[in-house]
Amino acid sequence: MRQNYKDARSKPYATSTDFCRIYDEQMASLYLLSLLLTADPEKAEQCFVSGIGDSLNTNSVFKEWAHLWARRSIIQNAIRLLDPRLNDENEANRAMFWRSKRKVPVDLEANPNLARVLGLNAFERSVFVMSVLEAYSNQECSLLLGCLRRDVANARTLAITRLAKGLITDESQSAQDVTAFTRVAELVPQHDCFGPR
Repeated sequence: MRQNYKDARSKPYATSTDFCRIYDEQMASLYLLSLLLTADPEKAEQCFVSGIGDSLNTNSVFKEWAHLWARRSIIQNAIRLLDPRLNDENEANRAMFWRSKRKVPVDLEANPNLARVLGLNAFERSVFVMSVLEAYSNQECSLLLGCLRRDVANARTLAITRLAKGLITDESQSAQDVTAFTRVAELVPQHDCFGPR
């Protein structure tokens, strides 16, 4: 027992082998994160592969945090790839086109609620995924996206509202699904360590 503790303390940082194991064991969830952020299977693959490369070239990440670092690396790559901006009209038009075509990537066909996230514009989608699904604070989101915390809070509210409206207009969804999305905002804490969101 004492030897295991000593070995763990002598090697506190994640190695490339640790990151390979994480990407292998969590491939489905990491790719889903990439797909939800990019809304495009090709860009999701690019983001996923870049995330692997960044993780393997990272130094000084504690083993306990390696899986979080892998997720954060994918988020950072998606932001670099898409460069989501608050009032990007071109992105809004692409999101409207996607909503009108309703072509869901094969990876999301089994979960229509997650597929609806792809219909949000890149900024709202990024904020929703980071703040609601990944539980990043408004401060973290604003730093990564290069915007104000107020913009993050507004985009999250707008995204949740649009997702809830999409559920309400879809007659095949149950009332439970509508309630689940409308209560998501209640699950997100209203304050973080930097003050009110």
